[in-house]
Formats: sequence, structure tokens, C-alpha cells
Amino acid sequence: MEPSAELSEFLRSRRARLKPQDVGLPEYGRHRRVPGLRREELAQLAGVSVAYYTRLEQGHGRNVSMEVLDAIARALRLSDTERAHLTHLAKPTVKKRQRAAIARPQRVRASLTQLLDSMDGVPAFVLGRRLDILAWNRMARALLGDFAAWEPAERNMPRMVFLDPNARDLYVDWEHKAVEVVSVLRLYAGCYPDDPQLLALVGELSVRSEEFRSLWAAHTVTDKGHGTKRLRHPLVGELTLSYESLKVAGDDPDLVLVTYHAEPGTASADALRLLAGWGVDETVDVRE
Repeated sequence: MEPSAELSEFLRSRRARLKPQDVGLPEYGRHRRVPGLRREELAQLAGVSVAYYTRLEQGHGRNVSMEVLDAIARALRLSDTERAHLTHLAKPTVKKRQRAAIARPQRVRASLTQLLDSMDGVPAFVLGRRLDILAWNRMARALLGDFAAWEPAERNMPRMVFLDPNARDLYVDWEHKAVEVVSVLRLYAGCYPDDPQLLALVGELSVRSEEFRSLWAAHTVTDKGHGTKRLRHPLVGELTLSYESLKVAGDDPDLVLVTYHAEPGTASADALRLLAGWGVDETVDVRE
């Protein structure tokens, strides 16, 4: 992924989603040739010349100041995550140490694996920078699938969501899950544009899934956070679970611990207790 091209496409996509009335500008004429704001309008809001902004939108951003980037981010109404993504694209700072880290397989330390195993009754797993599923506990296997039985290359959340047809049954709101996964993957791509495995993953998914290709072109970005998921399990039925995404302290800043839990006293809590009562050998692969 060429950062200059990514910068150009990201700025165009963010500009296209805004209308003049969204930012307090009058809308002249009934028929606008471009969706969203014009370059002149965005430049006016950001306080820069049209020529300067045009060069930036064409991908020439290495010499842009942080003050100008902040002004453009405000004009585009970017979220904090989108603002950080814009900075990564305009002023990439991938260092030799980061490139060396990308080349090495990500590892989950033994103490973290032990923590996962001790979280009885709480589905939990660890994601890596490409949303690879690196470690999990028994409850995660019972809820989401028997990761241990999958081929290592399949242990990846985007692959699961877009290439496994059973994921559409597992996630009640599959479309929302799909947008979330692509948006997080986009954020990683902005941080690590030279990651060959990430490039290969995006290329494969773009070829094999029209939905992924369309969502990837939208340039939405978000970080793993917290919220609610509705799942449809083949044995215990529908569950409504809250999830939390926690950055793992240590040398690898891209490890994220994800946990699921149910509100006490609900049918979902009863379903989780039922899953917790099963032994390891009774874990059901939701793909079957």
C-alpha cells in the first residue's frame, strides 16, 4: 500500500462524506458535480490555499506541518482515530525497528496465556496486528469456534468473517461486524504500510470477497474498543454479550486482549454458564 495513494484516497473519501450544510457553508446550485465538499470549500474551512490542499490530496504530504494537518482534520470533522490515521499517512514514520518487528511472528507470553486459561466463564482471546487470533481460552473456543482445530492461516478474524460462510450465522449483525473488522484492518495498514503479510491478506480478501473489496474502498478506520455483540450459537441460541478490547502491556504494542461477558441475570448469562460447563473435548466448532 503506497502511503501517498492511501493519503489521497482517504482525504477524498472524508471530503465526499461532508455536505456544505454540515459545516455551515451555503450550498450554491442544485446540481453539484462532486459529492460532498469541493476542494475550495475544504481549503477555505482549513485556512489553507486551494493549491496547497490540492497537492496534499494528490499525496504530497511529507512536508506538511502538524498545524495544517490538525486544521484539515478539524475541517473534515475527523475522529481522534481518523486524525491519527491521517497523520500516519501524511508523515509515515516506520522505523527499522518496526520493520524488523513486522518480519517476526508475534508471540503471546506464557503469563498471558495462563491468564486466559484462568478466566473461567469469560470467553477471551488475543489479537495481533493483522487481526490474527494468536491465543484463546476454552470459553472462546466454545463460543466462537474451535481455533485449535483450524489451520494456522485460518486463525484470522477478517478471514473468518469474510471467507467462512458460517460467520454470517454466528454474528447476528454480520454487516456491522464486517465494517468493524475492515476499519480496524485499515488502521493497522496506515501504521504498517510495508507489512507484506498484511498486503497479501488484503489482496486475497479483495479477490475472494466483493463485500470486503467494497468496504476496503470506503476507507473507514476505527480502533478496537468496546460495545455489544449479538451472537447466534448453534447449541445455546442467541446471546447478547458485551465486549472489551484491552491493549496488552509489553514490548509488542499491537497485541489486544478481547473479552466477552453477559449482563448478570440474563438468558445470555445462563447460556454462557452452560458453555462453561462443557469439557474441552465437547467444544463445538460453530462452522459445522
